Amino acid sequence: MPDALAPDPFTAMAAQLTPKRAVSYIRVSTREQAQRGGSEEGFSLPAQREANKRKAQSMGALVVKEFADRGESARSANRPELQKMLAYLKEDGGIDYVIVHKLDRLARNRADDVEINRAFEQAGVRLVSTSENIDQTPGGMLLHGIMSSIAEFYSRNLANEVIKGMGEKARNGGTLGKAPLGYVNVRGRDEHGREVRTVELDQQRAPLLRLAFSEYATGNWTVSQLAKHLAGLGLDVPATPSKPARPITKGRLHTLLRHPYYKGVVQFQGVEYAGKHEPLVDEETWQAVQAVLGSHRSGERERMHNHFLKSTVVCGQCGSRLLVQNTKNGKGVLYPYFICARRQRLHDCSFKAVLIEVVEAQMQEVYRRLYVSETDRQEIERYLLAELARIEGEKERNVRSLTVRRTNLEDERRRLLQAHYGGAVPLELLKEEQERLGRELAGIQRQLDAYQADAKLVRAHVEQALDLLEDCYRLYMAAPDHLRKQLNQVFFERVLVNPAVDEDGRVILPGDGGDDGAGGELQDADDGVSGAGGEGDEQEPGECEPDDAGDEPTRRADEAPCHIRVADTGSDVCLEARLNRPFDQLASARLRAVARIAALRKSPTSTGGGRRSSAETATGAVSQGEGLYSDAVVPPAGLEPARP
Repeated sequence: MPDALAPDPFTAMAAQLTPKRAVSYIRVSTREQAQRGGSEEGFSLPAQREANKRKAQSMGALVVKEFADRGESARSANRPELQKMLAYLKEDGGIDYVIVHKLDRLARNRADDVEINRAFEQAGVRLVSTSENIDQTPGGMLLHGIMSSIAEFYSRNLANEVIKGMGEKARNGGTLGKAPLGYVNVRGRDEHGREVRTVELDQQRAPLLRLAFSEYATGNWTVSQLAKHLAGLGLDVPATPSKPARPITKGRLHTLLRHPYYKGVVQFQGVEYAGKHEPLVDEETWQAVQAVLGSHRSGERERMHNHFLKSTVVCGQCGSRLLVQNTKNGKGVLYPYFICARRQRLHDCSFKAVLIEVVEAQMQEVYRRLYVSETDRQEIERYLLAELARIEGEKERNVRSLTVRRTNLEDERRRLLQAHYGGAVPLELLKEEQERLGRELAGIQRQLDAYQADAKLVRAHVEQALDLLEDCYRLYMAAPDHLRKQLNQVFFERVLVNPAVDEDGRVILPGDGGDDGAGGELQDADDGVSGAGGEGDEQEPGECEPDDAGDEPTRRADEAPCHIRVADTGSDVCLEARLNRPFDQLASARLRAVARIAALRKSPTSTGGGRRSSAETATGAVSQGEGLYSDAVVPPAGLEPARP
C-alpha cells in the first residue's frame, strides 16, 4: 500500500517547473541623473534594470514588478517607491526574491538596512544583489553586514566632504548652488581649458529686482501689491524642465527681499562672507527693506479707509499705526476718528480715539511752525555754504581717518573669522560681532560716500531743502491730499498723537508698536520749535540738558531728531512731530541763532567792543568762530575723540 503522506510527484514536478517570482528595485540619487540619463558608478536606470533582469533569468525567476526611485537618497528609508515595494511584498505574499543592482541602492544607513531586511524575512523574501555575492549562509550574512556598513560610511563621509567644500567655497566668496532670481549661473573655460563657474546679473530680471528693493524700502507698498506690480512689469520665475515660467508671487518676493545675497553676501551655516558676485542693492537699501519687513511682522493688509495722514501719524502711547474708524451719531452723520491699531488688536493701549479733523488742523499748525522766514533762510544758507567750504578744506584728513578706521574694522572681522575657525569664538558670538561690525562699516561707508559727493550737488540739495522749508506752509495748504501725504513723508519721521509724558512733563518716546510695548525713551518737554524767527529762553531742538550727576548731557543732539510740538487746549489733542534729516537740523532754532551770529560778525556794524546781540548771548559757549554749529551738533568723524 503506497504511503498516503508521500508527496504527489506531479505536484512536485509542477512546483519545480513554475518560475520563481521576483521584484526589481532600482534607484538614482538625483533627479538630474534620472532626467539626463546620467550614470552613477557606471550604470544608469536602464542599465540597472537590464542587470536585474539578467540576474533573475540566471536564477530561473520572473520579474513581475519593478519599483524605481528617481532622485531619492538612500540615507533615508522614507522613499515613495521603496515603501510601495514593502507594502506590495506584504500584501502579495508570493514573492521569492527582491533583486537590486548593489546593496547601497537599497540603503546607506545601517539601521534602515536592518529594518528593511526584517521586513523581507517577515514576507518570506530573499534579497539578491547582482554585484555582490550574498546569500543566507553565515558568510553571506557577514558580507551583507560589512557592505551595509561600508555604504553608510561612504554616504556620511561624502556628506562631510561636501559640507567642507561648500564652507571653503563660501569663505572664498563663491555662490553655493543655483543663484537666486536676478542672477544666472554661467559656465565657461579659462585659458587652460578648465571649467570656470561664475554668476552674472540676469539682464532681464535684475533691474526689476533692484526696483523691488528700492520701492519696498519707501514703505509705501505691501509685498502683495509690489508682487502684482512687478508681475505686470514682466518679472517671472524662469521655467524648469518640470514647470513653465510663472509670475512672481507674494511668498517668493518676501523670501527674496530677505535674502542677503542681493547685498553682496554669501551665507553658509549662519555665517556671512563677502561674495564675489556683483551686489544688486547697497547695504543701506537692504537694511531699509529689512526694517520695513520687521515693522510688518504682524502682517500687511490693504486698508479700506485711506487718509493722507495714515502713513505719518502714530499712537503716542505705544507707537502703533493709527486706523480710520467711521462712527455715526443718532442722526446718521459720519464722524471719522483715528484709533490705535494695537488697542484694536490687543486691548492693552490707553490711547483714546481722536477726531481726524482735529489732527488735520494740528498738522497745519505744525507746518506753520516749521516754516522758515526769508531772512532766516538767507542767513542759514550763507552759514551752511561757508561750513561746506570748510569741510571741503578738511576733506583729505577726514577721509584718511575714516579709511584707517574702516581698515581696522575689516582686520577685526577677519581675525574674528579666524578665531571662529580655530574654535575660540562660538557661532552665536560670531553672528553678534558680525552684525556690530557690519553696522559700523556701513556707517563709515556712508560718511566716505558723502565725501565723494559732488560739492555742487550738495549745495544744490541744501538750496532745495531750504526752498521746501521756506514754502512748506503754503505748499501744504494748497496741495491736494495725495501731495500732502508725500510732503508728510518728506518732512517727518513720524508724528506722535497724544504722546505719553512723565511726571516732569517730558515726552516718553514709544517703540514701533510691536508686542514688546513702548520704548520708554524720554524727551525733554520744552525743546519745541517756536514760530518763524522766534527767540527766547525756551530750550531749542538739538540741545540737551545736563543730568543731575554731572556735566554730561543726557542725550547727544544728533541722537534724537528735532521735533515740533503743538497742542489744542480745546480738544486736549497734542501732536509731537519728529522731523527727518536734514530738516531736523535745518529747522533747528539753534542753527538759526548760530547763523545769525555768523552774519552779525561779518556785518560792518558788528565790529568793535559794543554790546553782544541777544542771539549771540543766547548761544553763549558755542559762539567761538568757524564751525560753530557743526561743533555743537554734528558728531566728530573717524577716530577723533569727542570734544568736551
